Amino acid sequence: MSESVQGTAALLGPAEVRAIAMQLGLRPTKQRGQNFVIDPNTVRRIVRTAELESSDVVLEVGPGLGSLTLGLLPEVAAVVAVEIDGLLAGRLAATVAERAPGLADRLTTVTADALQVGPGDLGDRQPTALVANLPYNVSVPVLLHLLEVLPSLRRVLVMVQAEVADRLAADPGSRIYGVPSVKARWYADVRRAGSVGRTVFWPAPNVDSGLVALTRRDPPVTTASRRDVFEVVDAAFAQRRKTLRAALAGWAGSPAEAELALRAAGVDPSARGEQLDVGRFAKIAEQRRVRPPQ
Repeated sequence: MSESVQGTAALLGPAEVRAIAMQLGLRPTKQRGQNFVIDPNTVRRIVRTAELESSDVVLEVGPGLGSLTLGLLPEVAAVVAVEIDGLLAGRLAATVAERAPGLADRLTTVTADALQVGPGDLGDRQPTALVANLPYNVSVPVLLHLLEVLPSLRRVLVMVQAEVADRLAADPGSRIYGVPSVKARWYADVRRAGSVGRTVFWPAPNVDSGLVALTRRDPPVTTASRRDVFEVVDAAFAQRRKTLRAALAGWAGSPAEAELALRAAGVDPSARGEQLDVGRFAKIAEQRRVRPPQ
């Protein structure tokens, strides 16, 4: 094992990751999206791309065996690691104590489902950044949930399935622009921040991964609530081949009412959802507040 000294961490390579897994009797499962990073250079790249500050409190979701955790700890004030698997959560502190003993006091581990976690679960210091290799099967719901319940998050860098990364970062007018694209932009500016191949994971997934960076900003100025706006977004993309007049008929009460709401919002009723940015969806949502369906 590499030596760790005060302020540094010995990162995990393929042999170390497999050795810890063997000690735990762990067989990675697809159900929980357990694909562990085994390449220290990828960890360094993620940490560098996250543009963290020494004062940051980082939330890491799904730390797994600790590969990324060890990369984060030397760079920030604290890491709060949320892990749903009790076996992995229990082992994480020991791994950090072994490989970064001078930094062990910076780590807090929370055994919880990230889809259920809230500010009260994370201790006194609220996270300012989210950096995580998110489980593929719940990546978008987890991201949107954390952006909603943790307004202290100012910056985000997540690794997700490449296709999901493309959708999150897609601009209006793109064929892959959809619900995740719009909802993420309610909270933040979004950009694609790089690609990650399959060979840096164990076990290797059958898809490539992508990095997505988000920078918090204020939501659009609107009298509609987030819930109201997201309801319009969901309706618009539920039948994305239909015009907004048709797609929003159920939301508005009828195609005619949908057309009235769209025209009042300055939106062409023959447009489709993929043509609108989040601000336009907010304008549409406002119209239902003043023109409820009969």
